[in-house]
Amino acid sequence: MRIYTFDTTLRDGTQGEAVSFSVEDKLAIAQKLDELGIDYIEGGWPGSNPKDREFFARARDLKLKHAKLTAFGATRFAKYAVDRDPSVLALAEANTPVVSIFGKSWDLHVSRALNISLEENLKLVSETVKFLKDHGKEVVYDAEHFFDGYAANPTFAMQTLEAAKQAGADVLCLCDTNGGTLTSRVAEVVAEVRKRFDGVIGIHTHNDSDLAVANTLAAVEAGATHVQGCMNGYGERTGNANLCSVIANLELKMGHTTIGPDSLQSLTATARFIAELANLPLQNGQPFVGPSAFAHKGGVHVSAVLKDSATYEHIQPEKVGNRQRVLISDLSGRSNIFYKLKQHGLEDRLDEKARRDLLERIKQLEYIGYELEAAEGTFELLVREALRPGVNFFEVINFEVSTKMVGNRPSHTTGTVNLRAQDGVHSATASGHGPVHALDLCLRQCLSSLYPDISKVRLTDYKVRVLEPRKGTAAKVRVLVEWSDHKRSWATVGVSDNVIEASWLALLDAIRLELMRLTEKDHSIERALEEYGWGV
Repeated sequence: MRIYTFDTTLRDGTQGEAVSFSVEDKLAIAQKLDELGIDYIEGGWPGSNPKDREFFARARDLKLKHAKLTAFGATRFAKYAVDRDPSVLALAEANTPVVSIFGKSWDLHVSRALNISLEENLKLVSETVKFLKDHGKEVVYDAEHFFDGYAANPTFAMQTLEAAKQAGADVLCLCDTNGGTLTSRVAEVVAEVRKRFDGVIGIHTHNDSDLAVANTLAAVEAGATHVQGCMNGYGERTGNANLCSVIANLELKMGHTTIGPDSLQSLTATARFIAELANLPLQNGQPFVGPSAFAHKGGVHVSAVLKDSATYEHIQPEKVGNRQRVLISDLSGRSNIFYKLKQHGLEDRLDEKARRDLLERIKQLEYIGYELEAAEGTFELLVREALRPGVNFFEVINFEVSTKMVGNRPSHTTGTVNLRAQDGVHSATASGHGPVHALDLCLRQCLSSLYPDISKVRLTDYKVRVLEPRKGTAAKVRVLVEWSDHKRSWATVGVSDNVIEASWLALLDAIRLELMRLTEKDHSIERALEEYGWGV
């Protein structure tokens, strides 16, 4: 069955805490959603704020190939005639083929929030829908709080749908606005609505009971053919139905058609794109599209996946544009190591003892506080060192760093590094923006004459986590440093009860890894280890 998708990331999604898009962001996201194959893109409320007004003005230049841009608003205010209501007029003038309006279906809201009679509310609904239909719009009617309203006064809730339908609404969308309705009840109510009304029935759920996706799927089973939600589950309070999960389940589990199997392969990339513009991390555990959705850590799991991925994967990750990952940690078995080497035919490069030694080294590092799941660069270094035992590019003789502050002037940091390389002792002193930057400069100066390309690696992010909070300032810390050579990114990690030393250890791993890469001509190793932390 064809199920229509209605994305409200740019409207309801932006009502979520910490979610904010610029006009440029919204335009880019709309284009990406269109490419994905979404049917309706709700761009915002043109009558509510300058940003949305600008968005709709500029959206006229978007070259959407499939999606219908939708403007959102409310039924008219009781104090205005429908053709005098500024919000309704803004919808009519938004230059979108579709408008979505919400109206009250819960008698509690009519009497408490609007302070009008039930009969007057029905007029608000019908007159607004008719006005917009007369202006040539496709109208999606969102019955706000429908499930709560149906529980309190089913007759009135149904009357609001009847008012919208008779006025010409193209979609009757039932909203679980408070997100408190259980799945069985959603199915029951949708089935009742389906019996009474023909045409398109929609479902709009919130996730306050962690049931938004389940409720949406249940509504489809009961007869809904229009589903609303937000990419990555963004939205008010605990979020809206995660449209990524809704689409994937409808296509892969229930046999319906939404965006189609070819477009489904772009689902993960789209989710990541939107998360980047939201400046929010894509949740590791997000179903289908999250970095950990098909990640395996326990040795027993990895051993089984090596034989048949279906043993611990409910779908093939490629169907949604994701990929299988194997994590390396203190829970790893030898299968985890074997998996990483086998991917590109390197299993014969390490014998059984070497693989066992590598595994034990990893477990010991994790025991003292290292976290190699997030530090794929440090893991890559360990593998390269195991494949090239005895390689040592330099030895650190000593390092020193100091920070001085006088009065209210900015602090001044100086570092000094002495190391022994193949051609003798190298020393360097440099000033930097903090201790790590100063030591980074010193280390590169010491090595640049031997390895000029080392200058291409840059630090891009720096995180510190306290591992023993109860010890206060004496606690052990883990420093995770992210790097880039303009082609790819990776992270290295250091652990110590001294934050400078932990940072220094992470810095050394990054430099040693890059030297391994620069001097290693075996491209099979590159292929085996590239993008180890894909999806981070």
